Amino acid sequence: MTKHELINKLKSAGVLRSFTIEQALLEIDRSDFVLPEDRGDPYADAALSIGYGQTISQPFTVVFMLELLDVNQGHKILDIGTGSGWQASLLAFMSGENGHVYTVEIIPRLSDYAKENVSKYPLISGNLSFYQGNARAGLPEVSKEIGGFDKIVAAAEVREVPEAWKEQLKIGGIMVFPKDNGLYKMTRNSETDFDTLFFPGFAFVPFVED
Repeated sequence: MTKHELINKLKSAGVLRSFTIEQALLEIDRSDFVLPEDRGDPYADAALSIGYGQTISQPFTVVFMLELLDVNQGHKILDIGTGSGWQASLLAFMSGENGHVYTVEIIPRLSDYAKENVSKYPLISGNLSFYQGNARAGLPEVSKEIGGFDKIVAAAEVREVPEAWKEQLKIGGIMVFPKDNGLYKMTRNSETDFDTLFFPGFAFVPFVED
């Protein structure tokens, strides 16, 4: 499958609707984020192993999450589970030169792998900050400095969404995370009020804490 065939497939499925996401998929090439043994079919609509028990997510799932997030230029985004760096790079492209993505990965070698992959894209590398460690606490110092994140997205299934993530989400902000074999979209309306939508039928690797 080619990149354009994948994009057409996602459009036909009704999951890809945003022009900005389509542009990001064209510019940030998935083939730069898969292992050499998968470069023969990097546009397969399937999750692919990147080692250490982790995967680069299925394009359908990534696009579904990006549509829920509704990223705009200038947004400050917390990306939990850097993995290959593909999703973080898509987010960096979509949030533009005034936006910024703060991405956290607990597995040091994967964090290094993602940095290497992202380095192929000088246009966005300045819009991405890498953090290595447990993401359960979010990034409290960054959140305080920027006045909260506009968007938070997690790429691993949690049992319960950490309170720290909710606290670090701006009022009006959106958080998307996997739980209960599906995806949750949580919108913060006020200090204490959140709207939650659930979309069943998505499988993710579990959230790693040690």
